[in-house]
Amino acid sequence: MGRVLILVYGIFAVAASARASVQLLRDAGEAPVAYSLSALAGAIYIVATIALAHNGRRMRRVAWVAVVVELLGVLIVGTLSFVAPELFPHDTVWSRYGGGYGFVPAVLPVLGIGWLWYSSPARVVARAERG
Repeated sequence: MGRVLILVYGIFAVAASARASVQLLRDAGEAPVAYSLSALAGAIYIVATIALAHNGRRMRRVAWVAVVVELLGVLIVGTLSFVAPELFPHDTVWSRYGGGYGFVPAVLPVLGIGWLWYSSPARVVARAERG
């Protein structure tokens, strides 16, 4: 499960970063906030991918921060894209809760949080000791 999660995060890191880079280079004046948010999402996906792949204590903390910030971003931008659509004349990765990406951006941080909780070294040891 963890490797698949890291793979999906990696795919989203590349997709969001590439899309935002093209949009910012080509059409930055059209929707700078939306395109900048997509770039931020791409950066968060990159950090989350790297942090989830490395299981050290510090990197787990970084992963927690990244996936929680990602979830907050999806919830805030997703809600604002419905309540105040004029703020986002063009979609971001997180617009409409990631509807343009099959709602994977909304599900991914939940899975990331679940995986971080489940794979916690203390929980792994406790499960091993129980049998």
